Formats: sequence, structure tokens, C-alpha cells
Amino acid sequence: MKLGILKTDAVLPKWVPEFGEYPDMFVALLGRIDPDLEFAVYDVEEGEYPAEIDEVDAYLITGSKSSVYEDKPWIHRLIEFVRELDARKKKIVGICFGHQLVAQALGGLTEKSPKGWGVGLHTHEFDSSPDWHDGGSAAFKVLVSHQDQVVRNAEGGQTLAGSEFCENAVVQVGDHILTFQGHPEFLPAYSREIMDYRREMIGESTYEKGQASLAVDPEGERIGCWILSFLKDA
Repeated sequence: MKLGILKTDAVLPKWVPEFGEYPDMFVALLGRIDPDLEFAVYDVEEGEYPAEIDEVDAYLITGSKSSVYEDKPWIHRLIEFVRELDARKKKIVGICFGHQLVAQALGGLTEKSPKGWGVGLHTHEFDSSPDWHDGGSAAFKVLVSHQDQVVRNAEGGQTLAGSEFCENAVVQVGDHILTFQGHPEFLPAYSREIMDYRREMIGESTYEKGQASLAVDPEGERIGCWILSFLKDA
């Protein structure tokens, strides 16, 4: 299987030597689970797109510091591309910004949450187990970094998992779209760096709770297995 990664942001240059760019994080995570995976990266923030949609078998949209409702030409173009993928029933996985953009593109709504920032390790819980789920615990721990939230799902979207802080944390649309608010690709060290960088913006109380939460390991690989199970299910 060949996965097209739609890159929607750049990692701060000082962090790249240790953590890589966002597509590198997904290649590391998913490539560990399935070494036979192939990847293609398209920097959509810079206008890069596949010449043909079927160049790859499925697409993954990364996180971004941008908000999906911002009036930026590259975001408008990506929204149109997601609509085209949806019309073709091409498989899509959306992560954080990607999760929110899919909702925005397909009749849903993303807004800045009055609950403030979600940072560090959060626990989300499934209401039921979809076919691609491993059948284990309904609760899972994932690193998050967001202030925007999906407040109305895409048309036909079903909320599969959430929390008191983030009700729409995992959403599926039909058999071809799966989105996560959390970041399975993040390492705790990267989450720590982001919180340090945004400390004043996040607020001291939220910052301290977020840093303390990193004492527990995230379940990124478990989520990665779900993603691949979903993508490979015909």
C-alpha cells in the first residue's frame, strides 16, 4: 500500500534534527508497524499535489498550527481536494488539523473552543468497537495539542470516541474517512517542547497539568495499528 501524506505545516527548524518533519513522524510510526508501506509526501501548504488522485492508495492529512477556518488560499484548495477525494470514496485519515478540515470541508463545523487548550496526554473512550478496532480497552491515551475543536461533524459522520473535554475525538464517515483529534505520531519529548514553546499562550495551569500528564506513556502505536487496519480494509 502507498500512502500519500498531505503536509500542512513545518516543524520549527531547531526541532527537525531530533524529531523530523510531520510526515517523518508518520513514516516512523506506521513504518514500524508495516515495513512494506510506501509513502509519498505532498506539501500542500506550498501547493504540492499529486498529478493523479490514484498515484497513491490513500491519503493522510497532518496537523498544523493553522486553523481550518482561516482565509488562506492553500486551505481553500485543500478543502476542495478533500471534497474530490470524498466524491471518489478515496480513503482519508485526518489528524488534528486534518480531522478538523475534513469536518469543515464536508458540511461540519470547527471552532475555537471556549474550553481552551488541550495539551499533553488525554484519554479518549470509544462508545463501541468499529471493525478496525483491536477489541481491547475502549479507552486510549493520546497526545494532543489543540484549541480548535469539531463542534459539528461532517455530513454522515459518526462520533466513535471522545471525552468530556473533546466530544468528537474520533469520527468516521462511511467506510472511507477516519479522523482523530489526537496525535498518535507525537513523541512525549516533542509534546513537551511544544508546551514549553507555547507556555504563555496555553496558560500556566493548563501547561503544568499537560507536562505532568507526560509521566504516562501514550498509545501511539496502538492507534497506528487502527489506522492501518482501517486503510487496508477493502
